[in-house]
Amino acid sequence: MNLKGRNFLTLLDFTPEEIIGLLDLAVEFKRMKKEHIPHNHLIGRNIALIFEKTSTRTRCAFDVAAHDLGMQTTYLSPSGSQIGKKESIEDTARVLGRMFDGIEYRGHGQKLVESIAEHAGVPVWNGLTNEYHPTQILADMMTIREHFGDLKGRKLVYMGDARYNMGNSLMIGCSKLGLDFTACAPAQYFPKQSLVERCKAFSDTSGSHITLETDPLKGVEGADIVYTDVWVSMGEPESIWEERIGDLTPYKVTMDLMNRAGDGAVFMHCLPAFHDLETKIGAEMGAKFNINDMEVTDEVFRKYSDIVFDEAENRMHTIKAVMAATLGYE
Repeated sequence: MNLKGRNFLTLLDFTPEEIIGLLDLAVEFKRMKKEHIPHNHLIGRNIALIFEKTSTRTRCAFDVAAHDLGMQTTYLSPSGSQIGKKESIEDTARVLGRMFDGIEYRGHGQKLVESIAEHAGVPVWNGLTNEYHPTQILADMMTIREHFGDLKGRKLVYMGDARYNMGNSLMIGCSKLGLDFTACAPAQYFPKQSLVERCKAFSDTSGSHITLETDPLKGVEGADIVYTDVWVSMGEPESIWEERIGDLTPYKVTMDLMNRAGDGAVFMHCLPAFHDLETKIGAEMGAKFNINDMEVTDEVFRKYSDIVFDEAENRMHTIKAVMAATLGYE
């Protein structure tokens, strides 16, 4: 596997073999991290971390992974960069590409990160856009493989709003790696049909299946993994909560749904999760709509929390693999 100089913008750009290669490298990095084996082979490199959307896991994962590899990081916050405001994306990318060896971007439309990649001249990594979240999917696949021992033939069901980055990216990852994927939601929350058709072509090759299902009880039948995410994405107005709670409450992951899934099924979530009222938004929605949780119950979340937090940790190991592979780690 030679990914030196490549961008990491969406898993659509990578073959199944390349994705598995990144997972294998992440496993090796995780072993070295646990055994305190130095792997700072990229000493002297510098990377820029552009965050137009806030983050906990992605920022920490890139920061720690970079430092483990021997690199220095420069963080550009939403208020600390002129990208697209006083300076064009092209000009910003060309400047940063002359100062840094790699650039991470977390923000809004996919076209923004693609434009940075087009003009930077160094590897650019997608930390999240509205359309795709490829580093999260690597962590998810690593976690599934750790837990079950394999990927191919497993069934993953995504419950809730499948139109955006997580639904899209899980569908891509599953279809390329041979997992059956079901988007379980009201029909208006399904992924775009054009992407569904692209993924069906991948699944034809990998031997998996893609299903769009509106019935949550039917959707979870035989599932190995039941996955969900918050119902309102970053950047969407809070006024959307009422509509989403009304539309998606039937798709909340409850213990009853988990009991209807396959034997040994697990629950996964990319975090943050509204499984209780211990957040500002959770408390506000709880008081307004008389609810105790949203996309997943506290009972389910706590029962499977070890796997959820394995996902969070694996963000660091898989992001490390992406940066190392594209920067030419030896």
